[in-house]
Amino acid sequence: MSAKVAIVTVSDRASRGEYEDKGGPGCENWVRGVVTTPLSISRVIIPDGRDSVAACLRGLVAEGADLILVTGGTGPAPRDQTPEGAGAVIEKELVGFGEEMRRASLREVPTAILSRQTAGIAGKSLIITLPGSPRAIGTCLNAVFAAVPYCLDLIGAAHIETDPTKIAAFRPKAT
Repeated sequence: MSAKVAIVTVSDRASRGEYEDKGGPGCENWVRGVVTTPLSISRVIIPDGRDSVAACLRGLVAEGADLILVTGGTGPAPRDQTPEGAGAVIEKELVGFGEEMRRASLREVPTAILSRQTAGIAGKSLIITLPGSPRAIGTCLNAVFAAVPYCLDLIGAAHIETDPTKIAAFRPKAT
């Protein structure tokens, strides 16, 4: 059975077809380049807003997505409400993900401090919110993905493996 990965692009303009979605394809390319186990990847583009994000995430959790990557809407602008929408769905927040993604991003741009990425668990789904830029997505996923396979194991989601030359998944040794 393959892991179900859902990629959600949050953008008013991209959802209306006025702007090319680069975040969704950037996420998918990154995941396909790192994860070695079979994957089923779906992508959706939705408008900005707390309610649209929450509704989409609830649906993906109900459909059994193992890993949900949400790109866009994590900044301070009025329409950037991805963290609020995710917060309405997440049952257990994993604050270390956001902290580490910002730390890694700050090495590249001083405005990373404005980003409000987060992660958490809803049911058997791991949700990670990311910036909209493909380069920033790579920076953030490189910073945290070593913990993702073990997190998926712990919550009863699908088992995934990574290419250790790109991201060495960390799983504690059994005692």
